[in-house]
Amino acid sequence: MPWLRALAALALVSLAGCSSTEPPDATLGWTPERLYAEARDELASGNREAAIKLLEKLEARYPFGHWAEQAQLDIAWAHFKDNERALSLAAIDRFMKLHPNHAALDYALYLKGLVNFNEQQGLMARFGGQDLSERDQAALRESFDAFKELVKRFPDSRYAPDAEARMRYLVNSMARGKVHIARYYYSRGAYVAAANRAQEVIRDYQEAPALEEALYLLIRSYEKLGLDDLRADAERVMRRSFPDSQLLRSGLPQDDRRWWQLWR
Repeated sequence: MPWLRALAALALVSLAGCSSTEPPDATLGWTPERLYAEARDELASGNREAAIKLLEKLEARYPFGHWAEQAQLDIAWAHFKDNERALSLAAIDRFMKLHPNHAALDYALYLKGLVNFNEQQGLMARFGGQDLSERDQAALRESFDAFKELVKRFPDSRYAPDAEARMRYLVNSMARGKVHIARYYYSRGAYVAAANRAQEVIRDYQEAPALEEALYLLIRSYEKLGLDDLRADAERVMRRSFPDSQLLRSGLPQDDRRWWQLWR
């Protein structure tokens, strides 16, 4: 039928018009070496979005072997530098699943720890003076677990010393985080909850600096609850462990708010 032929011709013209508006891919025919070199140049210039696109092309065109593996790691790093935590973690987990025995697995674990270590909690965390202990405790735990696995599996890794140092910091931060919660409960009159949080710190973080305040909060919580024997036991432990404690002399600061915590 003539009208069918005309309709088909019109469709072909439309398709040709659409395809003509798309510029040809300038990277077609590039070797993996050139793709990777261009991606590294973009990364060095801070053009991470362009770098990621090149690395994705590299992996798609050369999906097996060294180039794909390196592209996967660099994509994870680029997302990390762009503060795209979820995308970076997804790329790292994908790499670890695809290459469980890779020579760079220690780096992947280290990067996973860094991504969670540097987790930002929005505008207030960036500009409000919020320290690591006041952030998402789940991210701190994930960071600690990644560093711990790195140190355990690859004790001779070049990343192990820094991972160990960050683990010590994270332990202190996680302990401080629980103390922040215990102090919050105490200030609201939830003395049982405050005592429970303080006991968690005493049980799990015996070497952390936050132990002093945890003991003090435990003493005061027991005092408020009328548990005099438990209060006396906790105070004996604190006086033995921290004989010069300023907390025992002066108590908690009257106002520990950050400037942005207007609701407290």
